[in-house]
Amino acid sequence: MIAGHLDKKTVDGWPGGRFRRAYAIAAEGVAARAFPGCAFGVWANGQVQLQDALGHFTYELGAPPVTPQTAFDIASLTKVLATTMAAMLLVQRRQLEIDTPVGALVSGFVAGREPGDPARLVTLRHLLAHNSGLPGYVEFFRTASTPDSLLSACFRLNLEAVPETRAEYSDPGFILLGKALEALIGESLEAWSEREIFQPLGLTATCFRPKVELRPMIPPTEDDLAFRRRRIQGEVQDENAWVLGGVAGHAGLFSNVPDLLRFSAAILDAGKAADSLLKPETIRLFSERQLPAGSSQAIGWDTPSENSSSGRYFSQRTIGHLAYSGCSLWIDLESAVAIVLLTNRTWPDRASELIRQVRPAFHDAVREAL
Repeated sequence: MIAGHLDKKTVDGWPGGRFRRAYAIAAEGVAARAFPGCAFGVWANGQVQLQDALGHFTYELGAPPVTPQTAFDIASLTKVLATTMAAMLLVQRRQLEIDTPVGALVSGFVAGREPGDPARLVTLRHLLAHNSGLPGYVEFFRTASTPDSLLSACFRLNLEAVPETRAEYSDPGFILLGKALEALIGESLEAWSEREIFQPLGLTATCFRPKVELRPMIPPTEDDLAFRRRRIQGEVQDENAWVLGGVAGHAGLFSNVPDLLRFSAAILDAGKAADSLLKPETIRLFSERQLPAGSSQAIGWDTPSENSSSGRYFSQRTIGHLAYSGCSLWIDLESAVAIVLLTNRTWPDRASELIRQVRPAFHDAVREAL
């Protein structure tokens, strides 16, 4: 049923007008325990078309309901909302050249390596495009207990492939990218993003490290029985990001539907106003697919691949990203449509993979409604 094969009676029984099929798919996701709750939003025709929520923070009786304003741990959406966006703005301002070798900004990445080590060839573009040759994921937190020790372990990683010969989505690559950008800007990614991205765009709910008093208003991501041994709520779920203090290039941000729709609008409206934060040429550059041939990765952004979570209707001129926590953002540059779906699919543990069925069905239902 989650795949979207809903009978007419079921669909007609849901609110949402033309979006009632999307509501029904989201509701079935809750019923099937793909996630306890979700918030979603749609931008099209230059304005918000839908902004709503279903379900609750957890499956427990009396759990708070999710609302469109509920902030979620958006996990790897950090990669586009903060890290890639920072790179876009710095390139646009001519403060950054994306083909700069990583070692020029982070000396620890090349220190002690032989002259012929392929790590010396890795550039910021390679990190952004996930074709650096670095491994996809490393559990640094198993042995590193401080930010310095984790970063040291990340800097010492050996490449598993020569740059540009393999597409491998890499969290360590974006940890390294975050530190390279901090070295360039001379301050934390947290402070720079708040001042240069979030405030100018009016993203009032988007932040790293939510204040303690806000944590109860954020859906928990996991009942962590193995590492922190507590309920993870209002603090980053990703263990490596947590060891890094909650601020990292690959994870750590919290945000909500209104903010992500504003962010999407800024992407789609690039250059349309004198005070636009982004220029169209910046969007074009960062939305181009990168090597090797067949990779869906653009510069910092993903694009729809075969059997994409974005469904059947997003054009090839689409950029977006997924998050391990169950969140996603897809922006169709051709039709000027953006869809935000926020969930905590990892509650109470990481076992359920039903989000893989919900995402494409939900996106298809929305696009059909539009």
